[in-house]
Formats: sequence, C-alpha cells, structure tokens
Amino acid sequence: LRHLARKLRASGPVTVAEYMREALTNPGQGYYTRRGGVGESGDFITSPEISQVFGELIGIWYISEWMAMGKPTTLQLVELGPGRGTLTEDILRVFKQLASVLSKCDVSVHLVEVSPKLSEIQAVMLTGGKVQPNPEDESAYMKGISKTGIPIFWYRDIQDVPPGYSFYLAHEFFDALPIHKFQRTEKGWREVLVDIDPEVPDQLRFVLSPSRTPATQCFIQPEETRDHVEVCPEAGVIVQKLASRIEKDGGAALVADYGHDGTKTDTFRGFRNHKLHDVLSAPGTADLTADVDFSYLRKMAQGRTATLGPIKQREFLKNMGIDLRLQVLLQNSGDTATREQLLHSYDMLMNPKKMGDCFNFFALLPHHRLVHPDKKDKPESKSPLPPVAGFNELLLK
Repeated sequence: LRHLARKLRASGPVTVAEYMREALTNPGQGYYTRRGGVGESGDFITSPEISQVFGELIGIWYISEWMAMGKPTTLQLVELGPGRGTLTEDILRVFKQLASVLSKCDVSVHLVEVSPKLSEIQAVMLTGGKVQPNPEDESAYMKGISKTGIPIFWYRDIQDVPPGYSFYLAHEFFDALPIHKFQRTEKGWREVLVDIDPEVPDQLRFVLSPSRTPATQCFIQPEETRDHVEVCPEAGVIVQKLASRIEKDGGAALVADYGHDGTKTDTFRGFRNHKLHDVLSAPGTADLTADVDFSYLRKMAQGRTATLGPIKQREFLKNMGIDLRLQVLLQNSGDTATREQLLHSYDMLMNPKKMGDCFNFFALLPHHRLVHPDKKDKPESKSPLPPVAGFNELLLK
C-alpha cells in the first residue's frame, strides 16, 4: 500500500490493469510472487485440488484429440500458470496408464510460470525436486524429469516455449490477468482508474478518467451494448499467440475458467482465506480476479483456429464420462471416508450452485479438425470426422 500510495501521489491515478499487475506480480510484494495461496490453506481452491478425476478427464481429452489428429510422433503438453502442478501430475498419470497407446510418441511437458515460489512447489510435486536450474542450451530457466520419466521444462513466457505440435492448457489462468474497466457516461466512454482517497490518506478509491484514455479508444468494440465493460488485452495477446501456433504447428488449446460470453459487466473481485475481499484494501495480500470474457477470446483468435464453447463445466465433464469414472472409483474404494470424499468432490465440480455452472470450457482447434478441407467438393467421399470429446454428448457403445 505504501509503495502504491507513493506512486499515485507522484504520477496520479493508474488503470485497474496497472493496479492488478502491481498487486499480483510486483517482484517484491506481489501476491503471486510472494506466496500464491492455492489449496486448502491458501486463499482459493481449484478443481484439480478438489479431485484427481478432473485432471484425469483432461488427460483423456488430450489423448482423444491426439488420436483424432492422426497420432503425431511428438507431443508437447504446455500448461500456462500451472499452480502447484496438481493438474499436470494428474494428466501425466493418465499418460502413464495409457503408455501403450502413446508408445511411439515423444512426450514432453512445458510449464509457463512467473512465480519462483510456485515453480519450486511444482518441481517437488512433479520431479521429486530433481531439477537443474538455468540449463545453458535452452530458453527454459529450469528443467527436470517427471516421476514417470517425461522431460519437464519451465519458462517465464509462452514465446520461450519451442514451436511444435502442442496441447495448451490454461486452467484458471486468464482470470488473473490484468483487466481495464470502462464505464459509459453521458460524455462517452471513460476508464475506471485507481487513486488515493484525499479524505482518507491511506485508502484507495475508484475514480473515472476525466477524458478518453488510449485504452478507451483501443479496446471498446463499436457494437458494445453494455454500460460497464472489462477488457483483458493480455488475454487477447495470448490467445493470438496460441491461435497462430496451433494454425502453424497443429495441436489444440483447452481453456477452463469462470467467465461469460460477453454478457457480464462488473466481475472484478478479491479472495482472501476463501472469502470475498475488497479489491482495494491491503493490496498484495489477496488474489484479484475477474471473469473471463469468452466472446473476446473468440474474437481474438481472429479466425486462425476454430473455437468451441464456452460450455459449462458440468456438461463438459459429463460428456467426458465423469459419472462412469466415479462409479469405478467408488467400487474400488474400500472405506466409507474415501467414498464420502469422492462424492463430496464430485458435488463440488458438478453442482450448478458450486462449480458446475460458473466454470466453462473453451477450446481452440485447427479448422481441419472440424471441417474436411476438401469436403466442399466431394461431400460424400470422406469418412466423418470423429467428434470432439467433451463438447459433444458422450455415446457409450
């Protein structure tokens, strides 16, 4: 707060994006750089922390897409903001169980992580802590071998990840990227800024920009009908990078996050100790987040890839066969406590009032995965394309 107050007194109000960036990733005092509270004891809890089934089904989604795309001989699994590494660990377990299917494929894992604290936790979870920092020959800042024998690399930025056939995963990643907030007024669009409250010296408040800001001119779509809009330009840039990589090298991206399809207005909020927290109080001590606008992500793919979704988490997991997997786990678990835990975590993931409806799945895929390139000329000659798992209803033969 002292650092921000000095900055605001010196240079005036900052955008909400600048405020979020400072509060979350400031090298000295940022929330993620300093602690990053994922899990039961932290400030928020994520689906992979609730149930192993979540990550297993995502692992199956990737293998299903890999098979539908003709089983390429190399596969990079790239996770953006991997948290504690739980999700990657669950996916690698599935890859190990289906090793016979993947036997001719060269698999590697690439984690994009800015937090030194979290990358240490990931290294312990995935490799048992056997890592080599600063490998000289690579753009990675750390590398190791997973417990299942797969090479893992760590990077600070997605552009450092080597090109190649890749599956990208962004689970609760986009919601923590900085947003700009805009308000429609009688004089046109104004940007919401953060400033010191002159009445209360050590308190922050929201103010409106007196005139248009560069962001107002760049980020508001002319057809916008809402009166309050949140835009995350960084998410747009990352989706553009993903889309051009998938267009060039093949693969797919799966995004799982809470969000909306261009309908919501004010979703900026903070979490501390699993409770809602005022976004402007005690910056750097709480997780700040905003709902992902999937309609904006779709626009930013700029037609380079096909997009699927967003569909609700409970629909996606149902289509992926979560009910069947739950039955198997229940039959195989001997004690009541485990069974209760399984049912409780299933309810957390699937109940519309818990995570079932507020989380969405969204995918980027190459166009040829959904439409045969020569389908236009000879519609009857090609065999039908396999449906995309998760986004189509599961039919059990």
